[in-house]
Amino acid sequence: MTSTPGTPRPSSLDPEIAARLKRSADGLLPAIAQQYDTGEVLMLGWMDDEALHRTLTTGRCTYWSRSRQEYWVKGDTSGHVQWVKSVALDCDADTVLVRVDQEGAACHTGARTCFDADVLLKDVAASGADR
Repeated sequence: MTSTPGTPRPSSLDPEIAARLKRSADGLLPAIAQQYDTGEVLMLGWMDDEALHRTLTTGRCTYWSRSRQEYWVKGDTSGHVQWVKSVALDCDADTVLVRVDQEGAACHTGARTCFDADVLLKDVAASGADR
């Protein structure tokens, strides 16, 4: 399904859950995928109400592609499926944490996570930053 940015997309999300969400102007929430048993942060994707509904009801992560303007299910193309273990809303209700069992790489580059390669700061003590 494709849509124009900012245009509400039809959703089957439980209205009680939908009422709690604080979305961006284009109707999206950041969704952090985390490996359920190690705590490893895997990736950041975007969900609208329908993507969240699909994630909650299918047990697989569904995201909204901002560049392609369509839904995508993690692993449908790559085989690197994210099996949902739990979904939590943060204290501000503007981000979801999806704890998953990741099969294979989470990143489109083939890396385990999307956060491995470009480390901006490795050692806070060496940088001179004080606590």
